[in-house]
Amino acid sequence: MAETAARLVMDARRVDTTIKRIAHQIAEGAPEIDDLVLVSVGQSGLPLARRLDLALRTILEREIPLGVLDITLYRDDLTINSQPLIGETRLEFGIEKKTVILIDKVIFTGRTIRAALDALMEYGRPDLVRAAVLVDRGHRELPIRADFVGLWLDTVHDDAVRVTLDPMPSTSDRIEVVPGWARGQ
Repeated sequence: MAETAARLVMDARRVDTTIKRIAHQIAEGAPEIDDLVLVSVGQSGLPLARRLDLALRTILEREIPLGVLDITLYRDDLTINSQPLIGETRLEFGIEKKTVILIDKVIFTGRTIRAALDALMEYGRPDLVRAAVLVDRGHRELPIRADFVGLWLDTVHDDAVRVTLDPMPSTSDRIEVVPGWARGQ
């Protein structure tokens, strides 16, 4: 039932165009291109980070450092008895005095970005941190926003936003909303 209830919000062509638009906004908004670095929030943001990296290389005609930041131990939903699965952080560059673009597919409550900010500060003090997301679905619980947004999407709190995204442009890329009732809630 969940598969038939999903509503397509953005197809592959629009996803690709939107990613390129976000990349242009990042390039235009970066104070110093030489100090720009991209950081994926965990593995979930990595396909978008790679796509933005690809687009920025074309726009800026240079490579932008790309890293992955694990936020598991910085989440506020861990309990004393939980056994969190710790991921890998790969920041093969310094972030001191850099403009860091934190990248995730969707911003919802703001708690993931908050955890990413806490984790990032363990690696240094950047001059500027901005967030880039493909979808902002609202329902914030913290006063956190994304600076670069592909799509603002009105959702019900129990809806799921499903982003299918490959590291390279693909015909399978899509954004869908699955109503909470269709997921059995």
